[in-house]
Amino acid sequence: MKFSESLKSSRDFKNVYNCKKSYANKYLVMYVLGNKSERNRFGMSVSKKVGNSVVRHRVTRLIRESYRLHEELFQRGFDIVVVARVSTANARYADIERALLHVSKLHKILTE
Repeated sequence: MKFSESLKSSRDFKNVYNCKKSYANKYLVMYVLGNKSERNRFGMSVSKKVGNSVVRHRVTRLIRESYRLHEELFQRGFDIVVVARVSTANARYADIERALLHVSKLHKILTE
């Protein structure tokens, strides 16, 4: 990812969750918080409710890839956390990609 870093620490995830600004659709929930830098920090959460480890890793790869391919569309300076819902276990790549762009538009973090 050219313009982004990974969001890794538990404290950073909690900060983003505590902003209480989230939008959701059938597949994803997205939390966004400004970070006052020139880079985005992107994190994902896929719980055991989604499926076994094979399913969870597949969902993680699909979300990461859809973000990577559209990374230049995102405004910079945000901490972004994407939480996968149970329905993502059976979703195709196109569904997840569409869902990611949809919740990003709701947050108004896509450049037009």
